[in-house]
Amino acid sequence: MNRKIRIGLIYGGKSGEHEVSLQTAKAVIKAFDLSKYEIIPFYITKQGDWRSGLQLQGPVDNVVELMFEGEQQNESFALQPFFNSLQLADSPNPAAAGSDTEQIDVVFPLLHGTFGEDGTIQGLLEMANIAYVGAGVLASSVGMDKVMMKKIFAQEGLPQCVFRHFTRTQWEKDQAFFLMEVEVSIGYPCFVKPANLGSSVGISKAANREELIEAIQAAFQYDRKVIIEENINAREVEVAVLGNDEAEASVVGEVVSSNEFYDYKAKYIDGKSSMIIPAEIPQELSDQIREMAVRAFQAIDGSGLSRVDFFLRKEDSKIFINEINTMPGFTPYSMYPLLWKETGKPYRELLDSLITLAIKRHADKQRLQYSFDA
Repeated sequence: MNRKIRIGLIYGGKSGEHEVSLQTAKAVIKAFDLSKYEIIPFYITKQGDWRSGLQLQGPVDNVVELMFEGEQQNESFALQPFFNSLQLADSPNPAAAGSDTEQIDVVFPLLHGTFGEDGTIQGLLEMANIAYVGAGVLASSVGMDKVMMKKIFAQEGLPQCVFRHFTRTQWEKDQAFFLMEVEVSIGYPCFVKPANLGSSVGISKAANREELIEAIQAAFQYDRKVIIEENINAREVEVAVLGNDEAEASVVGEVVSSNEFYDYKAKYIDGKSSMIIPAEIPQELSDQIREMAVRAFQAIDGSGLSRVDFFLRKEDSKIFINEINTMPGFTPYSMYPLLWKETGKPYRELLDSLITLAIKRHADKQRLQYSFDA
């Protein structure tokens, strides 16, 4: 009998989306089929300390409390024990070879935002030569940086709203110039965002110069680079993408925000926003959006999973791509799994697919031959 696949689940983290990560991890751990998998949690505190978790063999009623209990029992251990549990050798993946070692076969990094979906943890796992779920280093970093993402989308020919960007240093040197540039090219109202952050953290809507300055200063609390986008009177629609080199798109869903725009409060706090799945749009329009979602995924060299967000302008149904999220919220009530559920792939099956994709992607990379001969 083949042994279970061992999955290292990493969650928490130093980003402003720490709590979102906890919600995701709790849902994912509860959903895994423990007859097929062994789950080994690794919790990262807000200060960046790593805590070793308990190997989960049965149902878990409250993962967060369990991990805090584990934190009290285990000292902060930096990274060495974590590396010790990874497959560091060049041998085939134990999950495929049937090895009975105690090493982890696949890492599932359920980290949102900075240090989680920006290529940082992905680079660590690449160095460790371990299979992991989700986008690689390049796609993760591009997907996190809204400025670089939009530049790649532009190269791909994907339509998007007008935007401007600058760093804190540039802003401090010539505030008047950037204010004028935004007012001339974008106007009011406009949206101000940290360039590297997710879950709508740090986003503000500005209706005049005073509010714009205040919003820029608020965004700089989260990142050294700010992006400002035009306001579009639009419906917000989203598509889930799954795959590696060959990807498929889910049905299209629509977000109806409880707030003026879909900010952090509307997403996670008040519980009043609604999702319409599938979105009530013509089939031809849905097909265009799904095709654009796959193009965006492939443009950044995505793998595993991503959620691609679009604006559908109300006056003429013109499609604008907004952004791609390489590690979207993953509770059973999050848009990504709900989109796949409506498409015919339930939550537990979706997890199986992501683990399979991670192992296949890792195995494919092992086919590469490196030669340092002169």
